[in-house]
Amino acid sequence: MNEGKSDISGWLAHRASWHAWAVLAVVLCVPVVNVVRRSRDGGMDNAIVVRAARTWLDGGSPYADPHFLYLPGAVLAAVPQALLPLAALRVLVPLTVTGLLVVGWACALRIHGIVWRSRFGVLGLIALALGFAPFGHLVTLGNWTVTAAAALPLGLLCAVRGRWVAAGAVIGAAIVLKPLLAPVALLFVFARRWRGLGSLVLVPAVVSGGAALLMPDPAGFVTRTLPFLLRGHDRFVRLYEASPGAVLARLGVPQGVASLVAFVAAGAGVWCAYRRWRRADPGPLRVVETAVMLMLSAFLVSRPSYDHYLLVVVPLLVAGVPFPGAVARSPWFWVALVPQVPGVTWPYLEPLTRRAFRDCVALCVLFAAVAVRPELSVTRRPALQAVPTLPQALDSARAGGTPIALRDDCPQQ
Repeated sequence: MNEGKSDISGWLAHRASWHAWAVLAVVLCVPVVNVVRRSRDGGMDNAIVVRAARTWLDGGSPYADPHFLYLPGAVLAAVPQALLPLAALRVLVPLTVTGLLVVGWACALRIHGIVWRSRFGVLGLIALALGFAPFGHLVTLGNWTVTAAAALPLGLLCAVRGRWVAAGAVIGAAIVLKPLLAPVALLFVFARRWRGLGSLVLVPAVVSGGAALLMPDPAGFVTRTLPFLLRGHDRFVRLYEASPGAVLARLGVPQGVASLVAFVAAGAGVWCAYRRWRRADPGPLRVVETAVMLMLSAFLVSRPSYDHYLLVVVPLLVAGVPFPGAVARSPWFWVALVPQVPGVTWPYLEPLTRRAFRDCVALCVLFAAVAVRPELSVTRRPALQAVPTLPQALDSARAGGTPIALRDDCPQQ
């Protein structure tokens, strides 16, 4: 498969020095240490899943807690945590969340053939950890959204290498833990990869179905959780939802109208995703941007929809910066991230319960940037050419040859 060549070269393409790795280690360790010091159980959101597992081990129904919003397979996955002491969870949970975020970033780089040891790889992760507030929020909460943040780049990496069945299995396994990536099934439909779609559906169906039979109420997810989701949660949770349907209702728009606006926008997003797939330009941007568009469309109507959901898509887009035509080349992409810059005080939005307004703006602007930018940029993509490996580029640079391309070989399989 031919690919567009990176036009970022030189300093960013060299391997990162130990100084950069030391800075990255500090940046990643600080949130972990803060969770260890301040948290009793490793994170409020992870504690909900662990509590559900303990309830099941004691013979109760995990769905008795209305805030447990996961499929039955997540209960079994949380059992090992339920058997550990809280002191161990305080350390292991933030470490695991951070590790999975690093894995997701590394896979996002490999999708584009970028060397994860390069300065771009290291500095990009530092920028995400320091400049993107949801990164720290996810580590603090221990939310299982991190499974989707790692699985989507890994699944797309398999897809761009032609391994669609493996891609479906990876995404299906993530759905078992949290059904956030279900909209990605449409990518397999667009691509007509029916075997991959089968693996995506079969994995969660078998695992969740088998796990449900072990529950006191096998249909608890359908009879308790889904109605809770359709009602838009309780009053407390609704304060933190970033979907337009929830935010517009808080601004006085009738709930029916607010929901209609969100669904119409989401439908337009699915249409844009299909259009993006139909433009069969070479390279991995097609797969990445189609998947991202589908996820953003789902976030517009998802109940709940939180700021840390953006971590599922933003690293994938940032990793594409070196390539002409990428969404992250649009100024509107960076404008969308401004509300998520940590430490900025926004007038009238200081209270934590008003953060959803900022999150909604970020979601909607990012949605618009992804929906519109490919239409404007794909036709301006330069002629395709061969890309040297990093060692070849380094040797060439030392000999005074051509600039170093920020890529290495990405074998297509």
